[in-house]
Order: sequence, then structure tokens, then C-alpha cells
Amino acid sequence: MLVVGGGSVAEGKIQGLLDTGASVRVVALEASQRVREWAAAGLLALAERAFAIQDLNGVFLVVVATGAAPVGELVFLEAQARGILANVVDVPGQCDFFYPAIVRRGDLQIAISTSGRSPSLAQRLRQQLERQLGEGYAAWLEELGETRRQVLGSSLPPQQKRFLLQSLASREAFEAMASAEGQHKPEGERV
Repeated sequence: MLVVGGGSVAEGKIQGLLDTGASVRVVALEASQRVREWAAAGLLALAERAFAIQDLNGVFLVVVATGAAPVGELVFLEAQARGILANVVDVPGQCDFFYPAIVRRGDLQIAISTSGRSPSLAQRLRQQLERQLGEGYAAWLEELGETRRQVLGSSLPPQQKRFLLQSLASREAFEAMASAEGQHKPEGERV
């Protein structure tokens, strides 16, 4: 994977790629301290220089986060010619894919996408969900996973298993667990 750009916007895109275990190369005129730290830690390859067409050799996916429209257009057109998936940040017409805004609570992941029409709305919804879905959801999901394994392995009839698992995943069950552990209950609308 190639990321063209090394500033704060690129950091988020790079972090998302690193989280998936992707092998990431970054080409940037200037890289942020965080990007340099990732490079120093061996998490990515960094070239602090201008983008060159040959940077696309052997690439499957490219993200352009430079804010420089001519660079974005050049990379996008060359990527299209080579059959490489491209995302030019904040230019929906130059994107083969979009980054969703993601809420993470342990193994719980909720992705929000506006298909590039309004990243600001996706970000606002992510923030709203993060407030509603407190950190307690990660621990609760761990418990649910263990309980599910036990219930599925039991000799209970299938309908009783389904009912039990659905009741354990209810808002009321979460609130009872959160109250018992002194955790913050989710706010706002029902999720």
C-alpha cells in the first residue's frame, strides 16, 4: 500500500492501514513526527521526497493525502491506467473506495460511510456513537463472546439458546452489567 503525503490527514489513513497489518510505504515532501516515529519503529517505509510515477510500481492501493490537487489528479489518473485502487482524500470523484469513520470498542467495530459526500457528517456521527457506546462495551462484548461459546456448547434446545443469547445482548443486560461494575451507562437514543 502506498500513501502519498505525510501530514495529519495522512496519519489517520496510515493508522487505518497499519491496523489491518498492511505493508505501508509513504512518500511525502514532509512527514509528521508520528509518521517518522512509525518509520523508525519499522512499521512503514518512508521516503521524504516528491511523488514519482514509479512509486506506483507493484502497488495494489494508493491513498493521496497531500491537499495538492495536481498531485492527487496525477496519482489518480496513473493509478486508473494501471488498475490500482485509489483514494484522493476529500475528492470523491477521484476515489475508488472511501474510508469509513469507525467506532471501535474492543472487538466491536461500527463503520459509518457517506460515500465521500460528507466526511464531516460521518465524523460527527462517529463522535456521537463514541459517546453513546462507552468503553464498557469492549468488556461486555468479551463476556458475551465467552457466554455465547458456553451457551452454544450446552444441551439447551435451539430456541432457548437463541432467546438466551438475544436477552444477554439487550440494552438492559448491558446497563445491569455497567451498574454492577460502576461503569457509565450509554447516553442518548437507544442503540
